[in-house]
Amino acid sequence: MSRFFGEICQLGYVVHDIDEAMKYWSEQLGVGPWFYNPKVPIKNYLYKGESYSPHNSVALANSGGVQVELIQTRNDVPSMYKDFLQSGNTGLQHVAYWTNNYDEDLKRLVSQGFKPVMQGEVGEKGRFVYFDTEYHPGTVIELSEVTGPKGRMFELIREASDQWDGSNPVRPFPDLASL
Repeated sequence: MSRFFGEICQLGYVVHDIDEAMKYWSEQLGVGPWFYNPKVPIKNYLYKGESYSPHNSVALANSGGVQVELIQTRNDVPSMYKDFLQSGNTGLQHVAYWTNNYDEDLKRLVSQGFKPVMQGEVGEKGRFVYFDTEYHPGTVIELSEVTGPKGRMFELIREASDQWDGSNPVRPFPDLASL
């Protein structure tokens, strides 16, 4: 466990074909079910201080206590995901730490020298920030707020994986507004 962040809660993989990735993870690795959103509604998205409108498809499943995230970019909006792909990479792009104290943790990490590069919000109390890789080339570190509906959705996904029998491997994202 990290002294600075706590436990790694999520492994984020950037892929070229999210449907093939979900199929591989569920059929070959037995991880699922996958909760899929073809267009994640990201608000207040910033990349290197500039505002954009990304179109990303995301699938989430758990393997035990660790959530696996599959991400496919669908437009040419600048992002750390695009940077990763343009560098010739696919696969593990980030590790995420979850927090119930987003503002305090972000302030502390910035004071320790971590530099935000990409950030936004998914639903109410679902802020996220990805930090510069200057001090850790390769895998990016994400801090993700989980105090609101996004956190409740993550709990539902974990519970579904605990009971999963291999059937219905791809499911729609739960509606964050109803959680």
